[in-house]
Amino acid sequence: MSWASRRRGIYLSGVITFLIVVIGIPVVRYAYRPATCVDGIQNQGETASDKGGPCPVLDERALSPASILWSRSFTVRDGLYSSVAYVVNENAGAGVKSVRYRFGLYDAQNVLIAERTGTMFIMPASITPVYEMNINTGNRAVARTYFEFSEALIWERLKNESAAILVSDREVTGVETSPRLTAIAENGSVSAILGLSFVTVIFDPSGNARAASMTSLPRLNAGEKQQIVFTWPVRFVWPVGRIDIFPLVSPAPQK
Repeated sequence: MSWASRRRGIYLSGVITFLIVVIGIPVVRYAYRPATCVDGIQNQGETASDKGGPCPVLDERALSPASILWSRSFTVRDGLYSSVAYVVNENAGAGVKSVRYRFGLYDAQNVLIAERTGTMFIMPASITPVYEMNINTGNRAVARTYFEFSEALIWERLKNESAAILVSDREVTGVETSPRLTAIAENGSVSAILGLSFVTVIFDPSGNARAASMTSLPRLNAGEKQQIVFTWPVRFVWPVGRIDIFPLVSPAPQK
């Protein structure tokens, strides 16, 4: 090879090296995007696009679906009802931060007479009760209550903060006049819990749900005990059997 050919080769190699350094590397750096849980691609060990693996959003195909155990409406007074549904989630460490729902109340002819929509969370490995109060049916009697989710559930890695709340000392008084249920809520965790709600459902001795109510506590400090109170405006005309009280706390992300 002549010196002129070698010089042209050296020159061409220099130009190529220059282009790689000055243009190629920045372009590669600009074009490269590290794998994330919001890139729309199934990568980094994900079991579906942006689901599973290291992502906070879980692949619903690997989970047990949430189920509706039952839904029912209770007469508060003529034409005014409260409605409750029990949502069962069997998945430990998996819950839903927010999902829209709908109650539909139907008469004996299966005609829709009232509905109520709202937003709820679903706690991990628990029953999450949904409670709606003061539903006006225009003095028409409710024969059937239907509950449904109005959007897809987005499952995430969550922990059940309500598991730290212990409820004890349930007592019902005034059943012949103005029923009142009292109980003691205790925070068994090492930190304060804010924005607590409690839903109660009272059953008769045959296991039929007959009344429901809701109350709240703005704050329950670590190790603290507070009384919670539920009331009803009309007397119970049936004997009291089982009493369910569920603490409701928005589930927190797993650390």
